Amino acid sequence: MRLVQPTDFLILEALNEHGRNVAPNLEHHTDKSRKNINNRLPVLEDFGLVEKVGPAENSGLYEITERGVLALQHRDEYDEVDDFGRYLDEQ
Repeated sequence: MRLVQPTDFLILEALNEHGRNVAPNLEHHTDKSRKNINNRLPVLEDFGLVEKVGPAENSGLYEITERGVLALQHRDEYDEVDDFGRYLDEQ
């Protein structure tokens, strides 16, 4: 699992603090471009850190998962472990 720092953690923090959200709001909360947010959300979803939620398939509404919260809690260890995904699985 390769995360883009600080962007990915900023997205996770925003979702954790503000609840489920869409890219335009995350852009505001993170001060990152909407394009950047839109590029990173599917990657974070593939890693199981966020999930797309309804009501519609194309609503663009995301929320943080338990694994995403765990990633935030262990953010300081990210640079210290070879495989952050496996590290999270072991926690």
